[in-house]
Amino acid sequence: MELQLHNSKEMIAVSDTVFGSDYKESLVHQLVTAYLAGARSGTKAQKNRSAVSGGGAKPWNQKGGGRARAGTIRSPLWRSGGVTFAAQPRDYSQKLNKKMYRAGIRSIFSELARQDRLKVVEDITVDAPKTKQMLVKLKELGVTKSLIVTETGDEKLYLSARNIPHVEVSDVAGLNPVNLVGYESVVITVGAVRAIEEWLS
Repeated sequence: MELQLHNSKEMIAVSDTVFGSDYKESLVHQLVTAYLAGARSGTKAQKNRSAVSGGGAKPWNQKGGGRARAGTIRSPLWRSGGVTFAAQPRDYSQKLNKKMYRAGIRSIFSELARQDRLKVVEDITVDAPKTKQMLVKLKELGVTKSLIVTETGDEKLYLSARNIPHVEVSDVAGLNPVNLVGYESVVITVGAVRAIEEWLS
């Protein structure tokens, strides 16, 4: 399989396994769901009757007082008592095998290539961390809402794109299914393509 370089007639050969596989919608959905679930902090917590301080002594005798039975002043029925079904910290992460994760990422890249949402460039750099320079680059590429993928992290590129809405810069190691699916287009360097082939083949 071959991909065309943006604004050029030159083609680069790429792996059919990585950029030519079938689109598995259910697997991609599972990937995105698992990623978003893993991002949840799960730190919500409330105090149940055993966690609220006080209430160790029985407030009054069981019988003879004319009042309803009570064993603790921290009952959920009482003011300042515990919560009946108190929320506790929990882990929302879902188990996903490495083999499934890689297959899902391959599926996403293949679909991006089929929909012409994958723009391959020789390289993308800026002389200085200036937003203006980045805007010029984006205009040259003909994209507005895009994920830019480089082989390794480029601080100048990251700082240049930081203040532009709907534009994000990532290296290959920082890729995730949510970003790949969410952006209108993905601008990727040849070096990043080779690194992804090595990772996913």
